[in-house]
Amino acid sequence: MKGLLQRVSQARVEVAGEIVGAIDQGLLVLVGIEPQDDRASADRLLHKLLNYRVFSDAEGRMNCSVQDVQGGLLLVSQFTLAADTRKGLRPGFSTAAPPQQAAELFDYLLQRAGEQWSQVATGRFGADMQVHLVNDGPVTLLLET
Repeated sequence: MKGLLQRVSQARVEVAGEIVGAIDQGLLVLVGIEPQDDRASADRLLHKLLNYRVFSDAEGRMNCSVQDVQGGLLLVSQFTLAADTRKGLRPGFSTAAPPQQAAELFDYLLQRAGEQWSQVATGRFGADMQVHLVNDGPVTLLLET
């Protein structure tokens, strides 16, 4: 499972002009799910997301987690993160999990996130989404489990 984490001062997801998920300061995470991923992968990714130290402390060092700063967590499914880009000039998607498996794992990740953190938002699985963000830093990291 891949999570492209972006530290943001604000972010939102729109579907057909409607805002379906939004946060202020926190983490926007684009989530890519691969066939070998399972609930344990989702649990490991969530643990990292909630505890990864990417926010500045009093000395300006990245020493605080999203929980430490009471930030939001905006999770957005993005199957293109699982693309195979090693050959040619067009991505291949045979390395992405099938839609049903991906939907089930993404729903599980959302459920667990909501159980462990109160400020969780999301896009809409499988929808054509527009993601708006103000990347803070910029800080962008790829986490893999």
